[in-house]
Amino acid sequence: MLIGFRNTNELWASVLTQSLQHLGLTTAVICPGSRSTPLAVAFAQQAPEIDVISILDERSAAFFALGRAKATGLATAIVCTSGTAGANFYPAVIEAKQTRVPLLILTADRPPELRDCHSGQTIDQLKLYGNYPNWQTELAVPVAEMGMLAYLRQTMVYAWERSLYPVPGPVHLNIPFRDPLAPIPDAIDLHNLHSQFHPEEFFANVTKFSPSPHFPITPSFPLNDWQNSERGIIIAGVAQPQQQQKYCQAIAQLAQTLQFPVLAEGLSPVRNHASINPHIISTYDLILRNQQLAKQLTPEIVIQIGEIPTSPILRNWLKTTAARHWVIDSSDQNLDPLHARTVHLRLSVEQLTEIFNSFPLSVRPHVGVSSYLELWTQLEVKVRTTVDHTFKNIDNLLESKIAWLLSQTLPPETPLFIANSMPVRDVEYFWQPNHSGIRPFFNRGANGIDGTLSTALGIAHRHQSSVMLTGDLALLHDTNAFLIRNKFVGHLTIVLVNNNGGGIFEMLSIAKFEPPFEEFFATPQDINFAQLCATYGVEHELITNWEQLQTKLNPLPTSGIRVLELQTNRKLDAQWRQENLGKFAKV
Repeated sequence: MLIGFRNTNELWASVLTQSLQHLGLTTAVICPGSRSTPLAVAFAQQAPEIDVISILDERSAAFFALGRAKATGLATAIVCTSGTAGANFYPAVIEAKQTRVPLLILTADRPPELRDCHSGQTIDQLKLYGNYPNWQTELAVPVAEMGMLAYLRQTMVYAWERSLYPVPGPVHLNIPFRDPLAPIPDAIDLHNLHSQFHPEEFFANVTKFSPSPHFPITPSFPLNDWQNSERGIIIAGVAQPQQQQKYCQAIAQLAQTLQFPVLAEGLSPVRNHASINPHIISTYDLILRNQQLAKQLTPEIVIQIGEIPTSPILRNWLKTTAARHWVIDSSDQNLDPLHARTVHLRLSVEQLTEIFNSFPLSVRPHVGVSSYLELWTQLEVKVRTTVDHTFKNIDNLLESKIAWLLSQTLPPETPLFIANSMPVRDVEYFWQPNHSGIRPFFNRGANGIDGTLSTALGIAHRHQSSVMLTGDLALLHDTNAFLIRNKFVGHLTIVLVNNNGGGIFEMLSIAKFEPPFEEFFATPQDINFAQLCATYGVEHELITNWEQLQTKLNPLPTSGIRVLELQTNRKLDAQWRQENLGKFAKV
C-alpha cells in the first residue's frame, strides 16, 4: 500500500487516492498542470489497481470520464490544475447532473493566502459549478496530523457516497496545495508520523459503498386505477440502466400484467429486447402524425418510465389528453415537462414489479386483451412493415436509413453511442425492434453536441467493441478527443453522417430564410475527413453503398479507432423526411 511521506502534500494526496481505491474507484483521468502535481503523482502510483489516464484537453477529459462512468455505473475521478482548467469541466458536470451519472471532480487550487492578490493561474473555484454538484466542498490545506488525515479519509468516503446516493451525480472537491508540489522534502519532519501510521488499520473500514435497496414512501399504490382501465399506455422513455436485461424484463412484466402497449423510445434498451415484450410500439411518432388515429388512441392512463421520449409529436399528443399520468423513477427529479396531472412514484420499475408480485393473486389485475391494445399493435405492424419496405427499396445514401440499418446489423450487445441532433431523432423514428441486446448510450441531459466523441471513447474504453453514430458538426466540435487515441484500449467505430452542416436546422422554420440560414445555422465546415483522420492517425474509410457499411459493422474490429464516412445531401435528407414522415401511418 503506497503512502508517501516525502512531504505533507504527498502524504495528503496518498491518503486521498488510497481512500478512493478502497471505496471502489477504478478510473482516474488526469489533466496536466502544476498545482495538481500531488494528485497526479499519487494517482499514478495507484496503477494498476486504478486505471489512470492522462488527457490533455479538460473538456474532452471530463466527457471521457462521463463515458466511463456511464459504462461502469461507478464514479470516475477527474483531476485538473488551478485556474480556468476546471471551468472546462463544466459542460460534462451539467450533463452528469442531468443524466444522473456519478463523477468525482477534483480541482487543485492555490491556498487561501494566494487568492485575490493576482497570483498567477488563480480564479474563484468555490462553487465553480453552481448548483449542479450533488455535493461540493473545499478540503482543508494539507496538514500532517493523524486527526486531519482521518478527516480527509472520511470526507472522501462521504464524497464517494454522495456521487452514488441517493441519486447519482457529480461531486466537486476543491483541493488547495501549498508548495512544494513535487514529492521533495519540505520543512515538516514526517518521521514520527510515519512510524505511527498503520495503513491496514487506518483504512480498515473504508469499503465499497453499496446502498441498501429500499422501497421509498410513495402515494397510495394505484393498482385499482390501472386495473380498471383498458385505455392505458406505458411509455418506456429515455433510460441508460446498468442492468438492461432486468430493466426490460420488468417493463415487459408490467405490460403483460396490465395488457398495456409499450411505447418504446429508441434510446431505451426496450426496443433491443423485443423477444420478451410482445406489446412494443416503436412507430408511435409516425402513427400519431395521423390526426384521426391520434384521436382514436387517446389514453386514460399514462405510465411513464424514465424520462419522456424526444418526440415532440408524442409530447404534444399527451398535452391534448386528459389522461392521468404516473412517472416511475427512483430519483428525486421532476420528470414531467408537460406539467400533466402527474404523480411521481419514487421507485424503480424493478421495484414496481416486486410490489405487483407481492399482491395476493385475488387482487392482481386480470385484464384481457382490449380493443385499444389491439388497435395499437395492428398499427405497429402496419407502419413498421411500411417503413421496412420503404428503406429496403432505397439504394442511395440517405441519412434516415442509417439508424434503421444499424438496428439490424450491429453484433449482439454492442454499446452504441448516439449523438444529439438528427441521429437521436432518426433512431426514435426508425430503429427496428430486435433481439440483439444492443446497449444505447447518449447525452440527453442537456442535449448538447459538446463532448460527443470523448463520451463515446469513455464508454468504449476497456469495453466490448463499440460504435458511435454522429453527424459531422458533433464530431468536429470534439476532434480534440482524437488525442486520446494512444491511451484508448478497445475499439470504436464512428459512423459519420457527413452532410456538411447541421441537418437538424433544416427541419426548423428558419431554414426558409436565406440569408442568414446557411451561414449562421447550417454552418457548413467543408472539412476533408480523410485528411483530418490522417492528422490524428485514425483509420478512415469512405462508404459508398449499404452493403459495404453492413460488412464493416459486423464483425467489428477489436482495437483502434476508425471513421466510416457516409456523405449525404443535407437538403435531400430533410426533403425526404418532410415528404415521408407523415405518410407512413396513412390509413
